[in-house]
Amino acid sequence: MEEKMRILLCEDDENLGMLLREYLQAKGYSAELCPDGEAGYKAFMKNKYDLCVLDVMMPKKDGFTLAQEIRAANMDIPIIFLTAKTLKEDILEGFKIGADDYLTKPFSMEELTFRIEAILRRVRGKKNKESSVYKIGRFMFDTQKQILAIDGKQTKLTTKESELLGLLCAHANEILQRDFALKTIWIDDNYFNARSMDVYITKLRKHLKEDDSIEIINIHGKGYKLITPDAE
Repeated sequence: MEEKMRILLCEDDENLGMLLREYLQAKGYSAELCPDGEAGYKAFMKNKYDLCVLDVMMPKKDGFTLAQEIRAANMDIPIIFLTAKTLKEDILEGFKIGADDYLTKPFSMEELTFRIEAILRRVRGKKNKESSVYKIGRFMFDTQKQILAIDGKQTKLTTKESELLGLLCAHANEILQRDFALKTIWIDDNYFNARSMDVYITKLRKHLKEDDSIEIINIHGKGYKLITPDAE
């Protein structure tokens, strides 16, 4: 039986915290709820977790402070912030600390679990050395060398092209959420960065045009999907 992924959930709103914990448990996760930052830090130092979901505004110790302490102990564990704040400075502060994602309240339970699943897939991909090379149709894509190869021909991708194609490969034949891709690569999902990502999608389509079994399609209002007969 596969071991459940463990989530540290820190939320001072008792009703919301219990609702989130029950929902995550129903989705197959093991979730431990802490009512404040101090309790969250003690739990983190005592137990092993796969991901942290931290409310920003908490008593005793806020989410940003807790995240910095968690990062000092473990640089790699993914962190998602929950907050009622929508100020750009606060969001950027969260990403500077090392947040993997950021959800502003109110949000749907489905959206939170999607973000968790997407981050955990990415983490598992990084841990799997084989995932540094993807087979997409007739192409081989080496994420480390940033090289896309087909029939002996190699194309050196830019860093952003490589990062975006890597995300598409990690979500091959699934929807890559637009805001997730923007926050992962561009940090901010503002209008200008969104337009920039559209340009890079166009560039990737040109790079992949030699294999007509591969397609990057727009999913209206959601994001993009890399359609490929085999992505490994």
